[in-house]
Amino acid sequence: GSEDIIAGNVSKYTVLPVGYCGQPKKGHLIFDACFESGNLGRVDHITEFEYDLFIRPDTCNPRFRVWFNFTVENVKESQ
Repeated sequence: GSEDIIAGNVSKYTVLPVGYCGQPKKGHLIFDACFESGNLGRVDHITEFEYDLFIRPDTCNPRFRVWFNFTVENVKESQ
């Protein structure tokens, strides 16, 4: 099958569990790739300890994904 096209970088994206309302708690991860050479295009929450991360292709060669450059904040101990 064909892959979804990921156009831009994730920018301070807070991943909340399905059905959760309110302010993020410690452990609700915040992903960010909105900086030069950042390349995280999408984050899917699977469980508290599992996320699917989709990396954008390299700018000059869309067939490859050579690096992984993004930040993660709001992590709790042992997560």
